[in-house]
Amino acid sequence: MQSPRKPGWLGIDVVAVLIFCALGRRSHDEGITLSGLATTAWPFLSGTVLGWLLSRAWRNPTALWPTGVVVWVSTVLVGMLLREATSAGVVTSFILVASTVTAVFLLGWRAVFELVARRRLDS
Repeated sequence: MQSPRKPGWLGIDVVAVLIFCALGRRSHDEGITLSGLATTAWPFLSGTVLGWLLSRAWRNPTALWPTGVVVWVSTVLVGMLLREATSAGVVTSFILVASTVTAVFLLGWRAVFELVARRRLDS
């Protein structure tokens, strides 16, 4: 089942990254302010947008492969590179946590979408 090509799909990825960043700020007692969230999120959101461009996600935004995987890897890789470049801090444990949580968020909704679409086709 092809997914509708609507700009809202990018919005789901943006919200997923913002939730990841808000959870991270909260877990480190940094507070969730608009400026604080923007400071934390911009490197990862830059990666998300690059992932959308590289995968041409607008063609099949709900696809787990390759769209979701490219968006996820780009989000983590670019996010970490930009954090390192701006001295925001990158440690192995953070890379592991960020990779895991963003995988659940960015790949998870696509996996659910594909599962529901397949079940509808089987019905």
